[in-house]
Amino acid sequence: MAKDILMPLLSPSMTEGTLVKWIKKEGDAIKSGDVLAEVETDKATMDLEAFDSGILRKILVQEGERVPINSRIGIIGGKDEKIDESAPAPEKTVAAPKEDAVPKQGQAKGETPAPQPESKTTAAAPAPASTSGTGGRVKASPLAKKVAAEKHVDLSRLTGTGPGGRIVKNDVLNAPANGHAPRGGGSLYPSGPIAKEGSTKLSTMRSVIAKRLLESKTTIPHFYLEIEIDAKPLLDLRAQLNDTLGKLTPPVKLSLNDFVLKAAAEAVRRVPAVNAAFEGDSIRQFPDVQLSFAVAIAEGLITPIVREAQNKSLVQISAEAKSLAAKAKEGKLKPEEFQGGTFTVSNLGMLGIDSFCAIINPPQVAILAVGNIVKKAVVGPNDEIVVGHRQSLTLSCDHRVVDGAVGAAYLKELRELLEKPALLLL
Repeated sequence: MAKDILMPLLSPSMTEGTLVKWIKKEGDAIKSGDVLAEVETDKATMDLEAFDSGILRKILVQEGERVPINSRIGIIGGKDEKIDESAPAPEKTVAAPKEDAVPKQGQAKGETPAPQPESKTTAAAPAPASTSGTGGRVKASPLAKKVAAEKHVDLSRLTGTGPGGRIVKNDVLNAPANGHAPRGGGSLYPSGPIAKEGSTKLSTMRSVIAKRLLESKTTIPHFYLEIEIDAKPLLDLRAQLNDTLGKLTPPVKLSLNDFVLKAAAEAVRRVPAVNAAFEGDSIRQFPDVQLSFAVAIAEGLITPIVREAQNKSLVQISAEAKSLAAKAKEGKLKPEEFQGGTFTVSNLGMLGIDSFCAIINPPQVAILAVGNIVKKAVVGPNDEIVVGHRQSLTLSCDHRVVDGAVGAAYLKELRELLEKPALLLL
């Protein structure tokens, strides 16, 4: 019996998806579990896998077309089986340019997972959508941009060999023939001359990020609590532990962010009121700390999750966070690895930011912003002026759920854990 392939609902806020690339062609034999196509959702670009075996008899949605969820995008059936193509074609919206190779790189902020629709496909690994420029801007795939940033290649000096003159990965890898940009700038974005005047249509994911952040700032009553901690004990303990752990096989190296993640999870366990969600007429309390942490990638931001972080040791959190961050940058995160967080840590200290206020990621009710450790003059125990190592921590709270006293209690516990970091080893 012929089976429809439907555009699935892959996140709570998804209303439509873009068919980025068909992996299979009409007439190809299909086995259950085969990847049929790559589809861009409002969260990421994901592989669609077949639940049924048979022949891909008909492709109803072409590459680059965007259609509503639950629309028929293809039909799987027997070789000589009669199939029904009479159903109305799905409504098509803006077409996206095609490319021979679309990179797999997830990008979105984490959310509670949505149930799968009753379609014949499901999502596997996430990947980012292709974007193209207009109005004189450089047209390049996300993967090409990522590789260009890593290799310090000026995309404006390259000639694209992809569809419509689009710059693809191989163009960047062959950049010596086209010219390099001067070294400098950040590792996330390519350096180069100021872009020509024009506009670029937002990708689906960037558009969703914009809508969600606007929704968060306009519907959630944010308030902010900031403390400054003495980071010297943390620096000393980290150095001692790394001196010992570095001699293991394989060696283990703890980052300052590992300590912050461990402390953040333990502080949430001590003050569980910040581990909740606002649900209109009720507050949902979560029993476990699903700890999201922000990872910057070329196309934006994604928040992998350390599951049940309150039950994991410092070394376990360190290993898991590093693995998730690497997968995020390689575009190999699965949806369950970045959806369903209950509390988020955003650390810009590693990028040289002394302090900042982060925007809450709904339906969460708090997010911790972590600044850089800086040397400054402080008053010592005997009222003398000494050199101190200070770090700013800012908690953004949803006042509908978290009151000032609760937020202060959380930061009090966090301060104790980071200023007495040996507690994190218990």
